[in-house]
This record gives sequence, structure tokens and C-alpha cells, in this order.
Amino acid sequence: MTTPPPALLIAGHGTRDDAGAEAFRSFVRQLGERHPQLPVAGGFIELSPPPLGEAVAELVERGVRRFAAVPLMLVSAGHAKGDIPAALSREKERHPGVSYTYGRPLGPHPKILSVLERRLDEALGGGAREDRAEVTVLLVGRGSTDPDANAEVHKAARLLWEGRGYAGVETAFVSLAAPDVPSGLDRCARLGARRIVVLPYFLFTGILPDRVRRQTEDWAAAHPRTEVRSADVIGPEPELLDLVMERYEEAVRGDLRMNCDSCVYRIALPGFEDKVGMPQQPHFHPDDDGHHHHGHHHGGHAHAH
Repeated sequence: MTTPPPALLIAGHGTRDDAGAEAFRSFVRQLGERHPQLPVAGGFIELSPPPLGEAVAELVERGVRRFAAVPLMLVSAGHAKGDIPAALSREKERHPGVSYTYGRPLGPHPKILSVLERRLDEALGGGAREDRAEVTVLLVGRGSTDPDANAEVHKAARLLWEGRGYAGVETAFVSLAAPDVPSGLDRCARLGARRIVVLPYFLFTGILPDRVRRQTEDWAAAHPRTEVRSADVIGPEPELLDLVMERYEEAVRGDLRMNCDSCVYRIALPGFEDKVGMPQQPHFHPDDDGHHHHGHHHGGHAHAH
């Protein structure tokens, strides 16, 4: 008898926005429907039901002994680095005999970048690609007290700009980090931007993406000479479903590569397709109610270098 594959546990941030929480739950259901042979469950770290512990209990009740946890998050901030590992180790104590591996956050993977590019095209009304030279994009991240997490948004902005022909891709944050959305838009204007598309770097709808749109509308009303449009969030696109499975498979194999997603030698990035497969010289670097997460010791991060 073959050993069943490890189950898939999806860990989400949590949101006070009912539509955002339902978008996550619906995404987890979609994943389960796409992979009927695989037990799939999902839960939140804070703010919305079901809590992560309930999702683990649901898997255990279904006879699961091994699972791989994938954080459904674009950047690795406090949640992915500290809260989820802490919650998972607590669940391991609650359910003796259960083992798990922990996957990577989604990051600025080419699959995510291609959805972002599509959202920009939609916001521009499907305009010709040659018009992109007049378009400045403002990519707006969640914002964090973790500088590394904020730097990840800048990395996504740079990767989105590379080879796609936009005038520029600037960054801003909706909370906890500067520049905020109005300051980011001011910066675009100072750089001479004629057309700006504000692109939320968020997976699903919610309070923060709504705030981004509102702040964008307010700024646009005060600056009638600049054309400003708002793009939609990433949403439950096929690319996102595929990427979660890629993260799951990495975690199951224990193949946690640090940064091969956007490597020009591995992935055909726009304008760098000729580099794929080029030989390289060896230089190889081998809580249920969610109200207690602020006091966690954020040591012992599970990074595989």
C-alpha cells in the first residue's frame, strides 16, 4: 500500500473584511476541487474564521498524519516568519504523531507577475503595448514593520518593470511603512508621469485594498491634470492556484530553493529569454483566537539556505 501524499494546509493572514475572508475560503475550496486526491484545508492566523488550529483539527479528523503548510502570502513578514511556525508547533503538540513541513510564501513569482501585468492591461482598457511607455505604475504593498518585507515589494516592482516597457514602476504602502499612497502618487507626478495606474499588491479584496482605491480616487480628484486609474487585486486566478501547488510540492520534497523563481537562467523573464539554461559556474549555496500573536518570540525562523 502506497503512503498517501501529505495533506495541504493553507495559512492566511485574516481580515476584518467578510468578502476578503470569504475569497480566501472560496480559494481553499477551489484548490480542493482541483486536487480531489489531496486533503486540503485552510485557516487564518487572526481576525477571521476558521482559525488555523481548526483547519489542522479538520485534517486530523480526516485521518491525516502528515501535511505541508503553505502561507498564502505575497511577502515574508512577521506572520510567515514567526506566527505561522509558532502556531504549527503548537498544533504538533496538540496532535501527537502529526508531522508537517513548511513552505515558502508566494513571493514575486513570474506567475504572480503575469497576473499583475494582466490587471494593468485591464485597467488601461486593453490598450496596445506600445502605449506602456507612457504609463507609470504605482505598486502598493500592505506595508510592514519588517524592512525585509517592504524590500520584497520593491523587488516585485523591479521585476514587474523589467522587460515590460512601462515608464516606471514605483512603490508605496497602505500601512506601517512609507511612502503612503498619496506620497507615492506625488512622487510619480514629480517624475513627470502623465498616466498612472495604481496596482494593489494584494491577493484578495479587503479593507486595505479598498483603502488604496479610496486614497487613489481622492488624490486623482485633487490632481485633475494627471490620468489615474485603479487596477484590481490579483484574485483567485489559475496562476495562483498553480503557484500554491508549486509551493506545496517544494515543501513536500524539502526543496526550499531560496531565489530561483525569478532567476533569468531558470525562468524566461521578458527580454531575458536567451539566458534560460545557460551553463553556470559552480558557486552553490546549498493561536486559535489570533489575539496573542504580538508577544511571540520571532526566533528560530525556518529558513532553508
